[in-house]
Amino acid sequence: MAVVAPALGWLIPGAGHLIQKRWIRGLLLMTSIVLMFVLGLKMEGRVYRPNGGDILDILGFIGDLGAGGMYIVSRAMDLGHTVVPHTTADYGTKFIIVAGLLNFISVADAYHIAIGKKP
Repeated sequence: MAVVAPALGWLIPGAGHLIQKRWIRGLLLMTSIVLMFVLGLKMEGRVYRPNGGDILDILGFIGDLGAGGMYIVSRAMDLGHTVVPHTTADYGTKFIIVAGLLNFISVADAYHIAIGKKP
């Protein structure tokens, strides 16, 4: 469970908690992370690609990668690839990054529950 819960939690946000029967926490995390990611895409936010360029692009990619399966699907469907020069798109980009970072925290929480470090 210590490997499965974090891996599944990264791929599907909140699923690491759901398989450990933490229903409320899992559903709250799933709802908030998915909603932030989708709203970010709806606001025409940018989904960063893996690259070796600017440090901010690399950090944006790491944040986006945290969204797991949603990042993979968005890259496969070529969503969020345009750079739109308006404020709403910039907020959308931040929503997508924060959704990924929140999922990283969720994965760590699922791991700590799985090893018994957190009740």
